[in-house]
Amino acid sequence: MSTLRVFVVRHGETQWVRERRFAGSRDIPLAPEGRRQCAAVGRALADSGVAAVYTSPLERARASAELIAEPHHLPVRIAPAFVEMAFGSWEGLTRDEVQARFPEAWAQWRSAPHLLELAGAETLTGVAARVAAGVAELQQAHPGQAVVLVSHAIVARVLVLDALGLGLDRIWTLDATPAGITEIEYEPGWATVHRMNTVAHLEMAS
Repeated sequence: MSTLRVFVVRHGETQWVRERRFAGSRDIPLAPEGRRQCAAVGRALADSGVAAVYTSPLERARASAELIAEPHHLPVRIAPAFVEMAFGSWEGLTRDEVQARFPEAWAQWRSAPHLLELAGAETLTGVAARVAAGVAELQQAHPGQAVVLVSHAIVARVLVLDALGLGLDRIWTLDATPAGITEIEYEPGWATVHRMNTVAHLEMAS
């Protein structure tokens, strides 16, 4: 039975991550610390037999993927299915600013995020649908192989929830640290989470 092993990596740190701003569909560059983190991811996965490196099309993910792919001598492949959730008018705002300007929507985002609908934004269910389609494409393209997927905080959480058979209402029970590694093994009709959001490689990096 052919399996697919996916190393899901959230992109490295950005200035907006530090400021707790909603980036969503915006193109935000990696911070110098983010580049260091992703180089550490590349070293951590160097002996993992990776066959391909995929990334969200956004700059912070693409730059992260290039650093991670370097030890593998692999090109980076763009995978639009794994772009970050678009947050509409929240993009560019900090968490505190969103809470102050959109108190009801913020309360729903924290208590029932799967039900939130914002003008000009995606829904969590919409994100989950395109992510699931992206995983199916990876399974078809890489049977019996391992790939790296560089993506974003919401996408990483959605991937783990789906693998564990949990609903989107549980999204805040998971964390997704910049440059954290999650490892999921897919086989037909089943998925196994081998590790989630590990960061030991960052602590060991100089």
